[in-house]
Amino acid sequence: MRRLAKLSPDVLDEDQRRLYEAITAGPRARGRQAFELVDEAGALEGPFNAMLLQPALGSALQGLGAAIRYQGSLPGRARELAILVVAAAWESEFEQHAHEAAGRLLGLREEDLAAIRAGQPPDLADPAERAAVRAAWALVRSGDLDDGQYAEAVAGLGEAGLGEAALFELTTLVGYYATLALQLRVFRVGHP
Repeated sequence: MRRLAKLSPDVLDEDQRRLYEAITAGPRARGRQAFELVDEAGALEGPFNAMLLQPALGSALQGLGAAIRYQGSLPGRARELAILVVAAAWESEFEQHAHEAAGRLLGLREEDLAAIRAGQPPDLADPAERAAVRAAWALVRSGDLDDGQYAEAVAGLGEAGLGEAALFELTTLVGYYATLALQLRVFRVGHP
C-alpha cells in the first residue's frame, strides 16, 4: 500500500513547482520514454513524487540522476544493466519496471533481463557491459570491490576507452539507484 499520496501539480508551492518543472521539462522528458513521468492527473511517478517533499534535496538528487543518465560516459546498455542489477538486489519493482523498459529500447534481450532478475550474469558479448554487471553485483552484494574485481572492472571498462572514470561513474550510479530503491521501498511505490 502506497504510503505517500501523490502530489498533484495544483497543490505545489513555488519550490516544489520549480522542481516539478525541472523533472518534467528536463532531459527525462525528451525523446523516447520508457515510462511516463506523470500520471493521468499530472502527478509525478516513481521516486520523483517523494522528491517534492524536500525540494532542495530533491533537486540535487534528480540533478545527480539526470547527470548519470544523460551526461555520463557509460554506454547506455551497460548503464541500464547496472541499474537493473541494483533493482534486482533491492527488489525494487519501480526501478525494475522502468529500466527493463529502457533496456529494451536499447536492445537488451529478454534473456538478459531474466538473468539479472534471477541474480545471474547474462551472457554478454560486450566487455564494458560484462564489466559493469560484474562490478555492480559485487558492489550491491558486498559494498566493495576487491583488488581482482577492481582490476577486472577497470580493464573491461577500459576496452571501451573508459577505465577508472567509468568505474567512478558506475559506483555513483549504484549508490544513486540504491538510494532511490530505499526511498521507493519506504514509501511503498511499486510500478505504475
